[in-house]
Amino acid sequence: MEHIREEKVRINRILKIDDAIRANKYPNASTLAKELEVTQRTILRDLDYLRDMYRAPIEYDYTKRGFYYSEPNFFIKSVILTEGELFSIALFDQFLEQYRNTPLEGQLRAIFDKIRTSLPDNVTLDSAGSFAGSSGFSRTQTTFIPDAPVSIDPKVFEGIFKALGEHKTFTGKYRSLSSVEYKERTLDPYHAICHRGYWYIICYSHENETTRTYLFQRFKDIKLTKRHFQIPESFNKDLFFDRHMGVFNTGGESYTFEFILHKDIGTYAAERFYHQTQTVEQRPDGSVYVRFTTNQIAEVLRWALSQGDMITVLNPPEFVETVKEKIEKMHKLYK
Repeated sequence: MEHIREEKVRINRILKIDDAIRANKYPNASTLAKELEVTQRTILRDLDYLRDMYRAPIEYDYTKRGFYYSEPNFFIKSVILTEGELFSIALFDQFLEQYRNTPLEGQLRAIFDKIRTSLPDNVTLDSAGSFAGSSGFSRTQTTFIPDAPVSIDPKVFEGIFKALGEHKTFTGKYRSLSSVEYKERTLDPYHAICHRGYWYIICYSHENETTRTYLFQRFKDIKLTKRHFQIPESFNKDLFFDRHMGVFNTGGESYTFEFILHKDIGTYAAERFYHQTQTVEQRPDGSVYVRFTTNQIAEVLRWALSQGDMITVLNPPEFVETVKEKIEKMHKLYK
């Protein structure tokens, strides 16, 4: 926080220096230091920053004993970015990959373009993502691998969010995980979630008279009704997702899960983040004990099965039985 505060003070100081030079006041290091209540050395560093980062045409007039711009029309724009911030902007295109095929991609790119056009001409991003003032960094030197993007109909995306914002019931056709057919749904949207590139909406279903979680990409033909609704005071979004584990609850009840991960993946297992409630202990033989608490049984089951023979499930007992049943079913598939 202290670094951020100091950076804001410096930016404000540089803008004032620019104002003084453009006003043809011919300020020098001494007068600027006195006005801005800093040392002359600090002013000289600020002038070097203007020259290096913004290619400011600063010259010194020995007759008037002050600085001026050799190009009268030069000015710096109010957006001043550090090299680290420019580095982040250079990677912005890659970060947007996780929003591909959603309306947010276009909106975020539009914001990015506004930021890019606000930069001085000499601090620009080229097609390779490099920027002026850097030590030669180029976006081609990095690779950003997001979760696989999911295609969402823009009309579905916009319709659901409009219904969510206006507290309106909407209708639409929805295809469940195990179905090949779409069924009509009438829903009151309560809360939207984006988890690992997938968009979900928690809704009250008029057909089932229950509150459930639905995936955006499984909808089509969204239509808003004229009916407004109120979210019940009893609604608790935290019962429907766990930001560290997943979004498919199993009734809201939480369980404490315990595992032993094999020593062959001991380093990976010990350094991985599982959950905010986790306990992770590496044992003398290299195996790793993991414990955490969540209500996302389905998500934990998928994760545990994905570890293959590198994991042993210890608790809870009913979960151990569920894992055994799944393994038996998989075994039968390959007999």
